[in-house]
Amino acid sequence: MSQAPVPEYSYPIDLRQVNDVPLTLVPDEAARRRLAGRFGITAIPAMQATVQLMREGERVTVTGRLVADVIQACRISAEDFPVHIDEPVLLRFVPPVGEIVLDEEIELTADACDEIEYEGSAFDLGEALAQTLALAIDPFAEGPNADTFRAEHGLAGETLTGPFAALAALKKQD
Repeated sequence: MSQAPVPEYSYPIDLRQVNDVPLTLVPDEAARRRLAGRFGITAIPAMQATVQLMREGERVTVTGRLVADVIQACRISAEDFPVHIDEPVLLRFVPPVGEIVLDEEIELTADACDEIEYEGSAFDLGEALAQTLALAIDPFAEGPNADTFRAEHGLAGETLTGPFAALAALKKQD
């Protein structure tokens, strides 16, 4: 049996450590470099999460904010540009809920969608925050020079007509 890959940013939390004191997590430069490689972006110059942990038995709810500055390539020009990310954090770590039957229908509620299972008496908050950042990065982001690049390289495409032309005109006015 193969082992799970080592996370690029790990911050293990033991249930016995959970208290009312807010935590501020700041990955070091090496961890941010590894995360940038994992997410397929150029760099993560800054990343910080400020969170509060609340324990309810073996369940731990994490709330707070994740703020990061990333450098990613424009999907049109491939030119690097900076992006600021400011995301709310709402995670719930829970012990395993049991085996899932493949043909069984599962109904997800809004509360269940953010649950992360852990085994033993500890969970990895760093990896969960890394996944939160990954979900906040727009894989189709366009840099500030995307329209200029399209025009210079004949990538404007077909002329829009109908309601989509009206929407495009509104977008250009912004």
